[in-house]
Amino acid sequence: MAEPILMLALSPTMEEGTITRWHKKEGDPVANGDLLCEVETDKATMEYESVNQGALLAILVPDGGRAPVGAPIAVVGKPGEDVSAFRAQPQARAKEQPEARTIAQPAPSREPAAARGGEARPPSGLRRIKASPLARRLARERGLDVGLIRGSGPGGRVVKRDLEGAGGMGLAAGARAAGIAASGPGKPAPAGLAGPTGPAGGQRLPITGKRRVIAQRVSESMQSAPHYYLKIDLIADRLLEARQRLNARLAAQGGEGKVSLNAFLIKLSAEILKRHPLVNSSWQGDHILCYDRADIGLAVAQEDGLISPVVRDCGAKGILAIERELTDLIARARAGRLRPEEYTGATFTITNLGYYGILEFSAIINPPGSAILAVGRVRRQPVVEEDDQLRIRSQLILTLSCDHRVVDGAVGAAFLSDLKAMIEDPIEALL
Repeated sequence: MAEPILMLALSPTMEEGTITRWHKKEGDPVANGDLLCEVETDKATMEYESVNQGALLAILVPDGGRAPVGAPIAVVGKPGEDVSAFRAQPQARAKEQPEARTIAQPAPSREPAAARGGEARPPSGLRRIKASPLARRLARERGLDVGLIRGSGPGGRVVKRDLEGAGGMGLAAGARAAGIAASGPGKPAPAGLAGPTGPAGGQRLPITGKRRVIAQRVSESMQSAPHYYLKIDLIADRLLEARQRLNARLAAQGGEGKVSLNAFLIKLSAEILKRHPLVNSSWQGDHILCYDRADIGLAVAQEDGLISPVVRDCGAKGILAIERELTDLIARARAGRLRPEEYTGATFTITNLGYYGILEFSAIINPPGSAILAVGRVRRQPVVEEDDQLRIRSQLILTLSCDHRVVDGAVGAAFLSDLKAMIEDPIEALL
């Protein structure tokens, strides 16, 4: 008997998924454990394995199509079975990417098209966009609007090759692909194009499932957890020297790669969390849950949002073990290949924007944790020391965001003070 294959919840917060690629085609045999397709969730791209056996009788949601959790995406059964009833179900394609969509354009000028040097548009100000599902997905991943890309496919359809010249360049690349040059404020429009004649136009970027969940989670965190912020500056010379010595020793032993500053910060934070368990806790409504280990997440930037892979039980691991695990997690996070259990449930989170030159910033707490540590850039600064002598030191600013329901000001301050002492003299970790 023919059975539907349903869109499963492949992450804890997933409400719908996008089929990025089918690995089977209609008519192919399917066995238990076979890879059917790849599904983009709100956090990553996951492989969907079959739990059915038979033949793939129908694909209800094609490449690039979307479906809510619980909706049928395909049908498996015996060859020759009738699947017309499944194809007729509207919910099977309820979230499918439409073949064409409309985008709002600036109000048309009353001047003749020839006077403006451009093509006349329909009076309605709307036009239909033709694009393949793959081109739509690539455009979404690269932050492009397919409406600004000149298609080379049949009937002007935008296909994959049209995206190649615009990859990773954002909306400006989309404009160039459509033959439109971007002009900054005060610059004249290029020859053949008219200047602005009405209200300013804009680009409508689709909201991905990941971006929607990020928006929901940060909004809930700010609304439910009363945030307050503690900032401290410290001297990081000894920590940097320890890292340099460790990396030199690893290089002398023929090791590959280097231990990152993030690995040191994760390890030292885990040691301080042992002394301040309330900072490693979670508000549960009717009680506070103090975790028995430090599962520390590190915020990692992706093209379409943030994800925080988690290193488990950091207090029981050495810096080298943390670095190896962190390197693997970050690589798979950027490739969108993390499993849900690898990016959920952090009891404490670290976010580092020092790479971008940011000196200091305040971060939003990542539930279920009650605190997040924001790390700025290490910079060389003149410092007046206790002997009143002026010396050049490596200075670092840390900002701790705390949930006041769990972490009182004195508790957060004590945590940050102890972390400063350990970073300024890493031998403290052995005491």
